[in-house]
Amino acid sequence: MAKLAKIIDISVPIYNGMVVYPGDFGASIEPFRQIARGDAANLSRLKLGSHTGTHVDAPRHFVEGREPVDQLPLDVLVGEARVLDLTTVERQISPADLENAGIGAAARILLKTSNSRLWADPVFSKEYVSLSNEAADFLVERGSRLVAIDYLSVERFHPDGHHVHHALLSASVVVVEGVNLSAVEPGDYQLVCLPLKIRDADGAPARAVLIK
Repeated sequence: MAKLAKIIDISVPIYNGMVVYPGDFGASIEPFRQIARGDAANLSRLKLGSHTGTHVDAPRHFVEGREPVDQLPLDVLVGEARVLDLTTVERQISPADLENAGIGAAARILLKTSNSRLWADPVFSKEYVSLSNEAADFLVERGSRLVAIDYLSVERFHPDGHHVHHALLSASVVVVEGVNLSAVEPGDYQLVCLPLKIRDADGAPARAVLIK
């Protein structure tokens, strides 16, 4: 008998009052129709920003005129991925940190940091671990196709010039932010990360899973 694959959901739930990046539109989920009020079915009204919870950044997010989220190639969003253990990094991930964690030749990289514990706190933390400018350049130079991190931004809070986003997205490296890797061991997996197909959008919430 074939061994069943293990599927790990690395998405965070979307709910009223969830943590969002400061200045972003918060999530609002409210009943629009309810069986309890005599309606034929339950139906909710959703209001949320394009970068709510687990989400994909398309190049258009920071580079005007570049690919929107509905035009991202699916073969980047689905495929072999490597989870790197960076839980000992205190603030910014360097190229040496990536190499020491065993990045190898993996095209899709998921950065497991101490950030994953922050999801238990509804208050946004500015003290999260992020990529350094040098690490972003390193990922571009080595031909990375996708990088994911376990909090709401891949770069430090309110950086001058947003070098990390510009470097990655200008090189068509897809950025996935807001995953939760607390229950994931470092190693190799199959990633499936599909954002909502919103026409011409700069990004979109996604359901992301790892398959072992």
